[in-house]
Amino acid sequence: MNQPTIEPAASLNHLALQSVESAVPTDESKSTRLVSLDVFRGLTMMGMTIVNNPGSWSHVYPPLRHAEWNGWTITDLVFPFFIFIVGAAIPYALGKRFESDSRQKIYLKIVRRTAVMFLLGLVLAGFPNFNLETIRIMGVLQRLALCYFAASLIFLHTDVKMQAITALGCLAVYWLLMLIPPPDRETLWQTKDDNIAAWLDRTIFGTAHLWKAAKTWDPEGLLSTIPAIATALAGTLSGTWLRSPREPIEKAAGLFFAGVIALGIGGAMDWAFPINKNIWSPSYAVFMSGYALVVLAACYYAIDVNGWKKWTEPFVVFGVNALLLFFASGMLARVVGSMIKFRVGDETLSLQQFIYKHLLASWAGEMVGSLLYPLLLLALWYVVLRALYKRNWIWKA
Repeated sequence: MNQPTIEPAASLNHLALQSVESAVPTDESKSTRLVSLDVFRGLTMMGMTIVNNPGSWSHVYPPLRHAEWNGWTITDLVFPFFIFIVGAAIPYALGKRFESDSRQKIYLKIVRRTAVMFLLGLVLAGFPNFNLETIRIMGVLQRLALCYFAASLIFLHTDVKMQAITALGCLAVYWLLMLIPPPDRETLWQTKDDNIAAWLDRTIFGTAHLWKAAKTWDPEGLLSTIPAIATALAGTLSGTWLRSPREPIEKAAGLFFAGVIALGIGGAMDWAFPINKNIWSPSYAVFMSGYALVVLAACYYAIDVNGWKKWTEPFVVFGVNALLLFFASGMLARVVGSMIKFRVGDETLSLQQFIYKHLLASWAGEMVGSLLYPLLLLALWYVVLRALYKRNWIWKA
């Protein structure tokens, strides 16, 4: 394999897993990579770890839960940030290859990364039983894969103007489609499954292969991937802007003001089509892209414009091996949450339940103990990921 790129080409940039590569980071590589994107990715991964791994799902602070349906919480920022970052990395990952590699080689790399990401999502969905009759087809990694695939091809074949038009077209088409009543329901928008997106998922995948918590609809469904592609394209446009020859302060200002405008537009759209993560409503896509732009602008201004980098290492550590963290933490959650069990008095507890009840909640209380559990996981993952970072070991294709 080639040496790791000096641009922000960490795991979610490359969106694939082939092997672990070892090299010693040079001063030049550390000084020329876009640290702000690594930090943004790391912040997102840390947020993901906290919201996905409470000590007890019965004791979670409201901001660390997804909105039940319409509306949003801070937790609802995490997934669109993932997708936005995937898009922002595409100009860095494919821009130079487009200038030097053949089209066939680039397409094969995109297809391979898409397939591996989708496959990893299926592995997470099936682990540990791998029951093909009930395995969930769609999911977080699956949606990331499809968004990466679409945004990559659009980036390769269109200019900036057409990418913006395509993103807007995705939102408009999806909005119109969602006005069509589902053939198997008598109502529209009165329940969570009486919309065309839920009907399409039931028709194509069958209810056995949807999100088990919902059964009749899927928050990462097929049709709602269309506006998620618009989120990825917002990131792609941002990555292209950051790679441009403009002055750094102009880049930061451009990202910030674009973000503020998107927040305003998304908030206004909420009146017509409510902000809703579960169906990735157009207002949600625009609003969350605005937040992503503002956060990226703040990171870029602080780190890459002003050079405030001393505080960034913990976030970079989580950011450069994001795919490894996402996949491994998902597997670990299944192992400690259901596979490792033992008796404690009259109770049979999983390892997670034991740590939460007897080591954390017993002295900190149920709510605080539930929050301490993912913070403990973050500390453990930091030790592991920092060791990999020091050796420049990155999961990549």
